[in-house]
Amino acid sequence: MTTITSPGTHTILRADGFSCPSCVAKIEKLIGRLPGVTGVAVFFSSARIEIDHDPAVVSTDALIAAVGKAGYPARLAAF
Repeated sequence: MTTITSPGTHTILRADGFSCPSCVAKIEKLIGRLPGVTGVAVFFSSARIEIDHDPAVVSTDALIAAVGKAGYPARLAAF
């Protein structure tokens, strides 16, 4: 049996405006529902968002827009 997996990308974003741990759950829920997203982890203390996704299905710009829709300005992390 052969298993074919779609190519994945690990994208790291930084967001501004986290004020409480419930922000984490809100962002994880919203991003996790996007087609092509296979994993998301939000780190409250560093305002870091790590997302595993298929770039053919959901772009980095779409991820940034989704975080923005949740009320938090986001940008690609330098590291």
